[in-house]
Amino acid sequence: MNCMVSHFMQDLNSLNIEKLEKWFTDETVLWIPPTEEISGKTRILALFRAIFRRYENIEWSVSEIFPLGNNKFFYQTNSLGNMYGKGTYKNEICTIIQFSECGKIQYLSDYFKDTNIFN
Repeated sequence: MNCMVSHFMQDLNSLNIEKLEKWFTDETVLWIPPTEEISGKTRILALFRAIFRRYENIEWSVSEIFPLGNNKFFYQTNSLGNMYGKGTYKNEICTIIQFSECGKIQYLSDYFKDTNIFN
């Protein structure tokens, strides 16, 4: 199942919404504190479109994946890119992700080390 995380991150790095679409369902919940949780494929994909528009380029690199059981994982990521109007962006992220039995994302939550860039 670790490969599910790697495959999802490959699709995320493509910045291609069509590749991301296959990972989500109408029951998927995404939470990126301090914002409220959002649920549903349509809303989640709209959020990713908005995120991608903020960057000239961005890439995520997974450094560690920890299985938690029940198709749930905790993983560490480094992100690097350029934000429009703000220059170089670099951050460390910890993510909790849970997959359904059929490989869809049920729950995803990101925790950023540095949130100042978003203010």
